[in-house]
Amino acid sequence: MSDASIQKHEKVFAAPKIDAEGRENLIGLSLQELIDLLQSYQIPAFRAKQVWHWIYQRGVKSFDDMGNIPKDMKVFFKERFSLGRPVVETEQRSKDGTIKWLLKLNDGQMVETVFIPESDRGTLCVSSQIGCTLTCKFCHTGTQALVRNLGAHEILQQIMHARDVLGEWPSTAAKDGGREFTNIVMMGMGEPLYNYQNVSKALKICMDVEGLSISKRRITLSTSGVVPLIEKCGEELNVNLAISLHACNDELRSEIMPINKKYPLESLMQACRSYPLDKRRKITFEYVMLKGVNDSDADAHNLATLLGDIPAKVNLIPFNEWPGSGFVCSDMDRIEKFAKILRDKGLDSPIRKTRGDDILAACGQLKSASQRFKREKEQPELDK
Repeated sequence: MSDASIQKHEKVFAAPKIDAEGRENLIGLSLQELIDLLQSYQIPAFRAKQVWHWIYQRGVKSFDDMGNIPKDMKVFFKERFSLGRPVVETEQRSKDGTIKWLLKLNDGQMVETVFIPESDRGTLCVSSQIGCTLTCKFCHTGTQALVRNLGAHEILQQIMHARDVLGEWPSTAAKDGGREFTNIVMMGMGEPLYNYQNVSKALKICMDVEGLSISKRRITLSTSGVVPLIEKCGEELNVNLAISLHACNDELRSEIMPINKKYPLESLMQACRSYPLDKRRKITFEYVMLKGVNDSDADAHNLATLLGDIPAKVNLIPFNEWPGSGFVCSDMDRIEKFAKILRDKGLDSPIRKTRGDDILAACGQLKSASQRFKREKEQPELDK
């Protein structure tokens, strides 16, 4: 854990939790932090537990809605603290039901969050950074320079905003079968393990039965392969793990995913072998299908060999094209043949259905609604 690049990323600025009125946002505090904060004002621990319940179990956005908090204490809280959510700059709804929100944060920066409804689940794709440092060649997000990490409160605010829109409070009501929003994937903008401290804190609140009460089995963290932190993630969080793989040899992977130069496949596969999994769980390997690049029969056989001793599932992702990418999606018959080779080798290899591509909400497309939106707002001023 002495990796200098990890330490550098952890120090990347995250926005303060103080709003324009000088109030601290209570979202993102652990229960013990909330107890300690309120006790500094001589407010007993049981009141902190009540406030925690209202924030995460009931999803209230105003202290006035906290029924068992005395009126004078509500006034005190409103003067010093907030329960603020991000401002919705845009909401786009795809023809397939996918929703993409462009959310404006406390410091004016923007981040994208996507909700993907399916017949058996509803998955929220959550961002961990504004921009990204990884520069994966096929990923639109990677063309946006890293601005900063998201704080734990900003990660949680994305999740709580989705529950607001879908009307899914309290946290413990109608669990699983009665919900539209059931799953979280840390697959939005950024590399979650380069913001591990904040991601970990947010996910612990998500998994707390007295918090947002979302099971670790319904949370997936996707990483491009920050090897030293994969072990820590397994020990502390033990959520589902997804690896953005996209190539089965070091030469190609280093070319399209520069992080492989630092953490090559041998070390990445060893970290995956060591990841703690229950018998029924598997590591998901994401593999974007790039025509003439990584989609040959030989690539499929080599991929099966690479993953041979790992409990694995391979998600084959048709490449979602974007201007200037330089890549083309593999033909569907080629993807299907690739999948069959993997299945014949005993690997579950579903072909992911593209969702939300008409609103640039599909895998690898999150980036620049925020940048385009900013340019569009500024352009009228420039034209004056």
